[in-house]
Formats: sequence, C-alpha cells, structure tokens
Amino acid sequence: MGIYNLTTMDEFILIGISDLPEVRYPLFVVLAVIYQVTFFGNGTILLAIRTEKKLHTPMYYFLANLSLLDIFCPSTIIPKMLDNLLTEKQSISFLGCALQFYFLVALAGTEVFLLAVMAYDRSVAICFPLRYTLIMSKEHCAQLIAGIWAAGFLHSLLHTAFTFHLSFCKSHRVNQYYCDFPPLMALSCSSTYVTEMVVLVVAGIFASSTLLITFISYVYIISMILKIRSTEGKRKAFSTCSSHLLVVGLFYGTAIFTYIRPSYSRQAPSSDRLISMTYVIITPMLNPIIYSLRNTEVKAAIRRLYVM
Repeated sequence: MGIYNLTTMDEFILIGISDLPEVRYPLFVVLAVIYQVTFFGNGTILLAIRTEKKLHTPMYYFLANLSLLDIFCPSTIIPKMLDNLLTEKQSISFLGCALQFYFLVALAGTEVFLLAVMAYDRSVAICFPLRYTLIMSKEHCAQLIAGIWAAGFLHSLLHTAFTFHLSFCKSHRVNQYYCDFPPLMALSCSSTYVTEMVVLVVAGIFASSTLLITFISYVYIISMILKIRSTEGKRKAFSTCSSHLLVVGLFYGTAIFTYIRPSYSRQAPSSDRLISMTYVIITPMLNPIIYSLRNTEVKAAIRRLYVM
C-alpha cells in the first residue's frame, strides 16, 4: 500500500471509444444520431401506447416501461460521451462517476426484472386466456411495475456502496467510456475480494432467478402452442411473444458477450469498448424497432399516430 499515492481521488479520466483522435467528430455525429433515433423510437412507442386505447393492456404497460428504460439507460452515458468528444477533456468527477454507475446498474437491473415479468405475462395470456384479466389486474400490474423498479434501484444501491467505498489510488484512468464495474475494480489499491464476491453472489442470484422465470414461462408457452391444432392459431399465439423473445435474446446475448467472456477471448481494450456499445447503446435503439416491426397492433397505432 505504501507504494501508492493515497491522496483522495476527486475525478476519473474516461478513455474514449476509439484511441484515434481523427475519428472524434465522426463518432460525435454517429452517437448523436443513435441517441436521437433511440429517443424518437422509444418516445413513439410511449406515445402510441398512451393514445391508443386498444393498447391499454398489461402487455403494453410493460412495453411502455421497457421504452422508458431504453430512453433512460443511454441517457446516463451518451450526453457525457458527446461532451467529452467535443471538449477532449475526458474527465468525470468522483461523484459524477458514482451517480453514472448507480443509475446504469439500476436501470439495467430493472430491465432484467422487467423482461422476466413480461415473460410471465405472456405465459399467463397464452396458457390461461380466460383468467388473464383476473390474474393480471391493474392492481397486480402496478404492484409488479413498482416492485421491479424498486428492486433494480435497491440492487444498484448495494453495488454502488460496495464499489465506491474502495480506495482508488493506482490510477485515475478508467479503461472504458463510462464508469463500469470491471475497470473501476482495476483501479483499486484496496482489497476488492469482498466487493467482487458481493456483486457475484447478488447479481448471480438475481440473474439466475429472472432467467429461470423467463425459461419456465417459455416452456409453458411453447408447450401450449404445440397443443394448438391449427397452423394459423400457432402463428397468432407465437406472434404475441416473438418480439419479447427477440429482445430477451438481444439483451442477454450482448450482456454475456460484454461481461462473461473468458479472458482469452477478449480483444484489445479499444475493441472491447466498441463491443460494449452493443449492450448499452445499440440495444436500446433496436428494441422499439423490433416491437414496431413484429407487432401488428403497435404498427397500426403508430400509423394512426402519424396520420392524425
């Protein structure tokens, strides 16, 4: 410990997406366009659900919350990235880093819980259609929505408290374009064992439980769809959950590829930073496209929205 400078760290330096200064302005334009498309796409979904009475059902209430998350999540990262690309300052205060970390983990955690609840909702709709409105009442939906947001933010509070109680004195250069757990752990000069174990255990329990709920829900959904005799009936039943299945695959696929790859499969740091964009920036932009392209009710609502 004595070899390190133990002075209090009041800011971090975020490493940009690319190490090439000549791509700074093109990256600014690309990120600005992505952010606008993300905001417009998810905002359109929210507006369509609000104005179309046919979409005032539990399935679309959950979709509205997904759109909110897909607006908030990149909003914790992209504005700071755009500012850094223009000013070339690349710094973020210690408090700013902690807040960015807290909200990013909270929103990502909330989305994990939400995707599991959406899978449960679809299984009830397909397996128990006559009891669906009784099981998924407005009161029950409100409780589920409040619960997943509370769970996501409380889960993040634990991670943030354990992460930022550490001493950061090895360096102030975060090897990522936002404040993330692995690069922050690399900067700590105090023992990270307890923090890493807490994150591993808590995140593992939440991730495994939500994945289990999603898996069991789709086992019930698929088994019920296979019992339907008509091809048209099978197609209609599957169409009600195909968009959600794509979103789940995209979310978990990019998250696993970003965080759970073995060390020997990781590329250069600059390549890793580009890969992580799919998880925190690209996925929120694609989700409304998936739902608007594959859901006829959403497409019809959006069409009426812009024809009016």
